[in-house]
Amino acid sequence: MSHVSTHSFRSESSLGNLDQLMLGMRSPTLQELSPDGCVHQLVAAQAAAAPSAIALTHGKSSVTYEELDQRANRLAHLLRSLGVGPDVVVAIYLNRSVAMVVAALAALKAGGAYLPLDPNYPTDRLTFLLKDARTRVVVTGECMTSALPAQPEHVVVVDPGGKIAVDKPSHSLDVDVKPENLAYVIYTSGSTGQPKGVELTHRGLSNLLLWHHKAFKVIASDRASQMAALGFDAAVWEIWPYLTAGASVHLADGFAVNEPTAVRDWLLSQGITITFLATPLAERVMTLEWPAKATLRLMLTGADTLHHYPSRKLRFQLVNNYGPTECTVVATSGVVPATPEQADRLPTIGRPITNAQIYILNEEMQQVAIGESGEIYIGGKGLARGYRNRPDLTAERFVPNPFSPELGERLYRTGDLATYLPNGEIAFLGRIDEQIKVRGYRIEPAEIVKALDEHPAVQASTVVAREVEPGDKRLVAYFVPALSTQPTHTELRNFLAGRVPEYMVPAIFVKLDTLPLNASGKVDRAALPAPNTSNTVRDGAFVAPRTQMEESLVNMLATLLDLEQVSVEDNFFLLGGHSLLGTQLIARVRDTFGIELSLKSLFDAPTVAKLSEEVESLLLAKLEAMSEDEAQRLLGGAAPAAA
Repeated sequence: MSHVSTHSFRSESSLGNLDQLMLGMRSPTLQELSPDGCVHQLVAAQAAAAPSAIALTHGKSSVTYEELDQRANRLAHLLRSLGVGPDVVVAIYLNRSVAMVVAALAALKAGGAYLPLDPNYPTDRLTFLLKDARTRVVVTGECMTSALPAQPEHVVVVDPGGKIAVDKPSHSLDVDVKPENLAYVIYTSGSTGQPKGVELTHRGLSNLLLWHHKAFKVIASDRASQMAALGFDAAVWEIWPYLTAGASVHLADGFAVNEPTAVRDWLLSQGITITFLATPLAERVMTLEWPAKATLRLMLTGADTLHHYPSRKLRFQLVNNYGPTECTVVATSGVVPATPEQADRLPTIGRPITNAQIYILNEEMQQVAIGESGEIYIGGKGLARGYRNRPDLTAERFVPNPFSPELGERLYRTGDLATYLPNGEIAFLGRIDEQIKVRGYRIEPAEIVKALDEHPAVQASTVVAREVEPGDKRLVAYFVPALSTQPTHTELRNFLAGRVPEYMVPAIFVKLDTLPLNASGKVDRAALPAPNTSNTVRDGAFVAPRTQMEESLVNMLATLLDLEQVSVEDNFFLLGGHSLLGTQLIARVRDTFGIELSLKSLFDAPTVAKLSEEVESLLLAKLEAMSEDEAQRLLGGAAPAAA
C-alpha cells in the first residue's frame, strides 16, 4: 500500500519538518470510487462475466454466481413491492447460510440496507434491535418465524438456499442508489448498556472493496472463509470483497469456529487462500503445525490487541488490521513481520488504508508529536453516517474535522490510544477507558499480556484490575495454561518481574480452561470470573489454620485482600499485598492484640504461619513486661491500648 501526503491545513509556519512528515503519513493518496462500484452492481457484473463460477459453498452445497444473482433479484423484487428502497432497512434473521447472503444482497438490490440479526442473541436484545431500527420488513426461515421476539409489518420467508415461494422476475431492478445511501446497519455495545445502531453507507463499503482488492490482490481463484458471527462487522469483510471479485466464499459449517485445531483443519480441507480470524483465535491458530504446501496465503486478523509475531515457519502472511465499526470495518492495516526490528514492542496496526485519514490528537484536539500518545481520530470515506435514531450520540462521537477545508468533513473519536512511530506505522496502546491505574501508576494491560504470553506454560492471557475496596485496585492475570503444565504463582510472578516493573506484576494469577470471548471475538472482560480458591494459582497445597492465632490472622488477610481463603503458607506479598496494605494489616493487628508490628517484620515473616509466631512472641514479651493485674486483664479479653 502506498501512503503519500495530501494537504495539511494547519499553518505552514507552525509545522516543523517532523510535523510535516507526520502529517504525510496520516493520509494515503485519495482515489475516486467507480460510479458502478456498489456491491450489488459489482456482484451482478461477476454473474454476467462468469455465471457458472462458484460463488458460495456451505457444507456439501454450492451456489453459482448466476444462481446467487437470480435468487437475490427475485427476492429484491418482492422486497421492493413491500416498500423497500433507499435508506429502508431490512432485518435478516437467519443462521449462517446461503440464504443469509442472498437476503443481504437482495436488500441492496432493492435499494435498501440490511441489518443482520444473529439468532443466538438473547431475546431481549433482539427485541430492542427490531424496535430501535424501526424495521418494517424481516427476512427469515420457515422454522424461525415463531422465534422472532417481535413481528414487523412484513415477514418474508426464504428456504435455506435463499429461494422464495412466490414467482418474481429474475432480472435486476433499476434502482437509483447513491454513495450516501445506507448499505447496512450493525449494532454494537453501548456504554449506557443499550446497543447502538451504526449506519454505514455505500461510499464506505465501496471504499473498503477498492482498497481490499488492491491490497490483497484478490482474484477469481481465491477461496475465502466466512466464520465471524453474523452481527459482527467482520462478516461484511468476509463476504463482499470476494463476491465482487469473482472469488468463492466458504461458509463455516459443522465445526467449532472458536476451536483452533478445528479451524485450521477446516481451512486446509476447504483449500482456503484468505481467511479472517479474530485476534485471540488467530494467535492460537498461528502456534499450530501447518503443512508446507497449505493453500492459505493470507491470514487477516483484528478486533483485539495482537501480542505475538508469526513464526518464520508459517507459509502465509499475517496482516493486522484496526478499525471501529463506525469506519466501515478497517481503517489501518499492515503485514506483521516474522522478524520485527523491535521484538519487545507489540505488533503495530499498520498504516491508514486508501481514503482514510488517521489523526492522533491530545485533549485539545492538537496533533501530538511522533512517539507521543494520543487519541485516534479517523476521517475519510469510510465514516458512518452516524448512530440510528441517536443524533445526540452522533454529534458527540462524530466531530467537525479541523484539518479539512471542506465544510461538513468529520472525524470519528474512537476512544483508542495510539502513537505514530518514525516509520509511519501506528502503535496501538489500548482503550482510554481500559487504562488501569494502580497505586498511582498508569498501566497498559497489553504490555503485561505480551510478557506473560512469552512464558512457555502460558497459552493465552489477559490482565484486568479488580477493585477490592474503593480506591484499592489489584492487577489480576487470567491465563490458559499450555498443555500438561501447571505453573506456580511464584514461577509466573518471577518470570514477569524480570520483564516489567514491579508495579506491573499481577497480584493474583487465575487459571482458566479458555478465555471468554464475546460475539466479536474479543476477550469478554465482563465474563471473567472473580478469583477464588479453586481458580487461583498457589505455590503449594492449601493449609488451613491450625491455631486460634492463625485463624485470626487468616480472617484479617482474607478480608484485607478480598479473598475467599488464605492458606497459612501463602505469602502476603504474592497474594497482592504491598507496603500500603501492610500498614493496614499492622493497624488491625494492633487493634486486635494491642501489639506493634513493624513493616520489616512483615517482610521477614510474610506468611500467616510465620507471622503468627511473630505476633505470639510479641504478645509473650508484652505479658512478661506487665504486672500480674495487667496480665490478668489482658488474658481476660480486655486488651490494653497500644503504647
